[in-house]
Amino acid sequence: METLRRVSEIRRFVAASRAQSATIGFVPTMGALHAGHLALVQAARAQCRRVIVSIFVNPTQFGPNEDLAAYPRDEAGDARKLREAGADVLYMPDVSEMYGEGFSTSVRVKDLSQGLCGDFRPVHFEGVATVVTKLLLQVFPDAAFFGEKDYQQLQIIKRLVCDLNIPVRIESVPTLRESDGLALSSRNLYLSPEERTIAPSLYRILKSATDDIRGGQAIAARAERAITELRAAGFAKIDYLEVRDAQTLEPITKLSRPARILAAAWLGRTRLIDNLAIEVP
Repeated sequence: METLRRVSEIRRFVAASRAQSATIGFVPTMGALHAGHLALVQAARAQCRRVIVSIFVNPTQFGPNEDLAAYPRDEAGDARKLREAGADVLYMPDVSEMYGEGFSTSVRVKDLSQGLCGDFRPVHFEGVATVVTKLLLQVFPDAAFFGEKDYQQLQIIKRLVCDLNIPVRIESVPTLRESDGLALSSRNLYLSPEERTIAPSLYRILKSATDDIRGGQAIAARAERAITELRAAGFAKIDYLEVRDAQTLEPITKLSRPARILAAAWLGRTRLIDNLAIEVP
C-alpha cells in the first residue's frame, strides 16, 4: 500500500491505473477506522481493481464548539488496518493541501441540508459537501463508497454528484453494528462504560418504532412515544427523532412510500446518530 499526501501524487496514481484499464474505488474517511470503514473498503475491493482510501479530518465541517481538536486520530493504526484490508493507496492530504491560500469556495446542497442534523450543526453539511466534492475531483473514481449510518449526508452527496454532473457512482453500504445493535462510529470511543450500556437502546427503540409504524401505527404518535422511551432509557438530550421520505428527506405523515426513521441523541458529551429503513408493507 502506498501513502500519498499531495493532489498531484494521487492524480498520477489514478492516471497510471487508468492506463492499465483499472477501475477505481474510493472510500473517503476521517480516520479512527473501525469495522464499518473496513466494510466500505471490502465493498470497494469487490467492485474495483484499485481501492483508494482517504483520511482527512476536515475542519470546515466542525462548528466552533464541536470536537475537532479531540477527534480521535490513529494514523499508524489506520494504515495497518488498511493494508490488511487490501487498500492500494492511503491518501492523506493535510489542511494546507486541501484548502490552499485564499481558498474561498464552498458547495451547499440547499434543501437536503435543512432539518435533522442540519438544524443542530449549521456549518456541517456545507463543509462535508465541499470536501467531498474536492476529493471526488481529486481522485475521480469510478465509484465512491459511503455508509448508511450518516444517512442525511449520503443523500446530500448523491444530490451534489447528480447536480454537478460528477461522473462517479455513489454506492451505499448498510450500517455495521455491534452485537447489541449499536451502530459503529469513531465517536463511540467517547462513551463511558455506563454510557456504553445505555447506547444500544437507541437502536432498539428505533427498531420497535419501525415495526409499529409498518404495522399501521400513526407516525407522529409513535415517534413521540419513541422520544419518551429514549429519555427513559437515559438519553438526557434528544436533538430529533423523525420519520422522513427515504429519498427526499421530506417529513411524512403516512407510510405510502419508502421512509426512514432518523434520530440524534446525546449520552454525556457523545452525540449518537442512527437510522433505519421503513419499507411499505
